[in-house]
Amino acid sequence: MTRLDENRAVSQLAQKAGVPNAAVQHVGIWGNHSATQFPDFFNAKINGKAAAEVIQDDAWLQGPFISSVQQRGAAVIKARGASSAASAANAALDTIKSIVRPTAAGNCFSAAVCSDGSYGIEAGLICGFPLTTDGKKWKIVQGLGVNEFAQEKINITVNELKTERDTVKDLLP
Repeated sequence: MTRLDENRAVSQLAQKAGVPNAAVQHVGIWGNHSATQFPDFFNAKINGKAAAEVIQDDAWLQGPFISSVQQRGAAVIKARGASSAASAANAALDTIKSIVRPTAAGNCFSAAVCSDGSYGIEAGLICGFPLTTDGKKWKIVQGLGVNEFAQEKINITVNELKTERDTVKDLLP
């Protein structure tokens, strides 16, 4: 469901920038589909420019943007009194389309996959990453800039995933 989170992040960035969703690209979701996920605005682009350059509101990007993406599911349930099942179903279809269709140059999509050790995330951990595909095989996007702020957010969500993995592992016979 990290694609659901990506869709929500794209929508938030587009709304703040006053552009259509299609103008926002390369929004990766790192980590867990939970309130710790990190929607990566540092590597996001709006009409080909860095999202932070277009929006020019670091306080919003580092605060309300992240928290609104992290908490969007809860907000929908509170407002509607029901889950966002239609959005989740749409995101599942978006994930499949993103995997089977080649990723456009300069773009990525988000999905939780088995880590290969990229970005220092423990190999074997199922974790959300920015990905690309040639339509046959996906791969983790390499070489992204991860500054101290982003690394701190990624560490929080990865540590949550490790705790969840270890909890489940401890329950097995």
